[in-house]
Amino acid sequence: MTDTDRHHGLEEAHALAEALRPALHRLYRQLRRESDDPRLTPLHALLLVAVARQPGIGVAELARMEKLRGPTISGHVKTMERNGLVMRCEPDPSDRRRSGLIVTEKGREFIASMKRRRTDWLVSELVKLSPDQRAAIRAAIAPLEEIGQ
Repeated sequence: MTDTDRHHGLEEAHALAEALRPALHRLYRQLRRESDDPRLTPLHALLLVAVARQPGIGVAELARMEKLRGPTISGHVKTMERNGLVMRCEPDPSDRRRSGLIVTEKGREFIASMKRRRTDWLVSELVKLSPDQRAAIRAAIAPLEEIGQ
């Protein structure tokens, strides 16, 4: 690859990023709006999904993963426990002070409901597109999944 090809590729990638970023941002915001539940704050929804993805995760690890302070996360986890969304599991045998978190049945129902609302909204929007437009989106899925891996 020549320097000219590399420069052209960089310019093309920059233009694509400038066009893609706002479209992805709008889509992400709309998906979040569609799954809003007045009984669950957006942060609690985020934490609930994080715990579901990593059953047994500790509060400190959850705080590090979400880049929030331990006491902040701890307060949110306590609220989520009171609301029956998460519960503490058996302490770690190697460190009796540390107990992990798991999602309760009620929490799993919230996650499923959130996903259903998002999917239903996305279906209602995709059906408005032409078959060619849907095919273009289908073709873009694999390359988009590679970004950020």
